Amino acid sequence: MSRLSGARVLVTGAAGQLASAIIADFGDATVIGHTRATLDITDLAAVMRAVPAAAPDVIINCAAFNDVDGSEVRPVDALAVNAFAVRNLARAAEVTGATVVHYSSDFVFDGTGDRPYVEDDPPSPRSSYAASKLLGEWFAAEAPRAYVLRVESLFGSPQGWTGRRGSLDAIVDGLQHGRDVRVFIDRVVSPAYVVDIASATRHLLSSDAPAGVYHCVNAGHATWHDVAAEAARLLRVEPRLVGMTLADMPLRAERPRFCALDTRKLAGTGFTMPPWQDALRRWLEARVVASA
Repeated sequence: MSRLSGARVLVTGAAGQLASAIIADFGDATVIGHTRATLDITDLAAVMRAVPAAAPDVIINCAAFNDVDGSEVRPVDALAVNAFAVRNLARAAEVTGATVVHYSSDFVFDGTGDRPYVEDDPPSPRSSYAASKLLGEWFAAEAPRAYVLRVESLFGSPQGWTGRRGSLDAIVDGLQHGRDVRVFIDRVVSPAYVVDIASATRHLLSSDAPAGVYHCVNAGHATWHDVAAEAARLLRVEPRLVGMTLADMPLRAERPRFCALDTRKLAGTGFTMPPWQDALRRWLEARVVASA
């Protein structure tokens, strides 16, 4: 589709941080938002009733089982939401002819590399969560037209957000209250601002960019320690950062150490993701305005 104005867009996981940014960005479309309370996407029969009834042009799936460690003890739940529910949406898209947008994760890679991953790098999931996200990618591709956007380290919650908090929320909260902030010194990430992800999603749909897998994170990469130090600089506070390594933490699921993502494929469609430092600045400034 070439334009979104007036289009019908069904958004799952509508109460989440990313979905909130999507819904705000797609204000010129008719958005049908569903939370788990209104549509259980793991229920194929429910999906096959709700999606045709909504007659969407686009299905944007923001629902996910994001408890990485919890996936190790609840792998069936992770697979149900992150994989088989995506297959349900793809099947509904076959019936309605809708384009599907699905968000995946950097965790599909093992994190043993030393350069940002490109879309064609072979996946190598190392946890139940990672495997469920990779399966979700494959199931999304069963839709007639699908965009799979790999994202990571999401941030962008407004001031006073009561939903699921990301790593940056905890870091900023600790910095603002003068607490010690424990941050990884050996995990390299490409943080992703949900506002920019929403803009990239809109671009891909509006520009008729080729369907497929895209890395959708803010440009650049850094350790969590570096990200926290930049947040402290922008907040103009003296940071109390306590460096730690992955080995220091009793984590059930293995984390990729180097999970930076390369966004040149997305840029090739005409949309360049801003640097993570710029995105972090805009988020912190927006929080100040919102709280004023």
